[in-house]
Amino acid sequence: MNDDRPTREGPDPVTGGGTGPAGNPPAWWVYRGDGGKLAARDLDEVLMGPPPWRRFDGEPLQPRPPEDEAEVTRRIGPAGQGSGTGRPVNVDEADMVNAALYLRRPLLITGRPGSGKSALAYRITRELRLGRVLRWPVTTRTTLRSGLYDYDAIARAQDAATYRAAAEAGAESADDRIVDKARVGDYIQLGPLGTALLPHRLPRVLLIDELDKSDIDLPNDLLNVFEEGEYTIPELVRSAPREPEATVLTDDPGVTARIRDGRVRCRAFPLIIITSNGEREFPPALLRRCLRLEMPVPDEEELAAMVAARFGLEAGGRGDELVRLFVARSAREGGLPADQLLNSVYLATSDRFTPDGDWERLLASLWRNFDAARPG
Repeated sequence: MNDDRPTREGPDPVTGGGTGPAGNPPAWWVYRGDGGKLAARDLDEVLMGPPPWRRFDGEPLQPRPPEDEAEVTRRIGPAGQGSGTGRPVNVDEADMVNAALYLRRPLLITGRPGSGKSALAYRITRELRLGRVLRWPVTTRTTLRSGLYDYDAIARAQDAATYRAAAEAGAESADDRIVDKARVGDYIQLGPLGTALLPHRLPRVLLIDELDKSDIDLPNDLLNVFEEGEYTIPELVRSAPREPEATVLTDDPGVTARIRDGRVRCRAFPLIIITSNGEREFPPALLRRCLRLEMPVPDEEELAAMVAARFGLEAGGRGDELVRLFVARSAREGGLPADQLLNSVYLATSDRFTPDGDWERLLASLWRNFDAARPG
């Protein structure tokens, strides 16, 4: 590991909380969670190599992934506006994110809805300059293949029939025209997981959102992919003798990737953030392959930083007051999602409401615990 402390754009703030000498971040941290962007050319300059058992050699190397600052801003607010160095550092969070980066292992995050589990992926990619977050929302119908790739066999069959008819009408070789035009790769698009496992020099950030909502088989289906860092696309494997290298669409809009012999193998194992609301237990085999982080309910300081990130100076004293009221209400209700606070601050800063009976009634409707498992 490089002994030089990673540098950041702008001032190097003291995080507090005794995180290192004189309250400074520990020297081994690459991700610090304070919102300051890594000022080094890229993560390779400060991150040591992977353990021998987590080294992969996928080819061909893909171009640097696209940025999506607009989506990051939508999720966590503008850079440098509360989401920057003013955000309080969660030491446990930073420890586990950095450990996941060093060990090339998925990070399983559990916590109540609204505790900021998904937002972590966007904070990481902004701070470490890792490009667009690949998001895979999980439902009861989600399968491993849907995360890896999709193959539109119907469209290919229809196009092949069209090419065959055109070739026959032109008295040309139908077989040659079909092979030339109806290439298998043209009908394949990689999913979020499949795109994350492409051979990139730096890890992609993949958010597997709410894995506890999945079918019972999906966590076990992920085991081999997490361990081996690769997968195959059978349709491309079968066509490899005549199409050894295929170009396919990825989950990044408008971006393609080259795949050889139907096999995708990563170069830098992606930083996989798996979120769970704690609604089910996962198989021990999956837990052994993941690092784990329990996301606490945001306290008053963290909520204030969240409001500042979204609204800046617009929130003012009204925002501070709402944060205090929300914390008290959340304690009485057994925990409220933070997005309910953001909803109320947005309305409060719109100048459409004043602190009267109507506003109190609206707050009572907005700030509610909808946890069906909660007694009473």
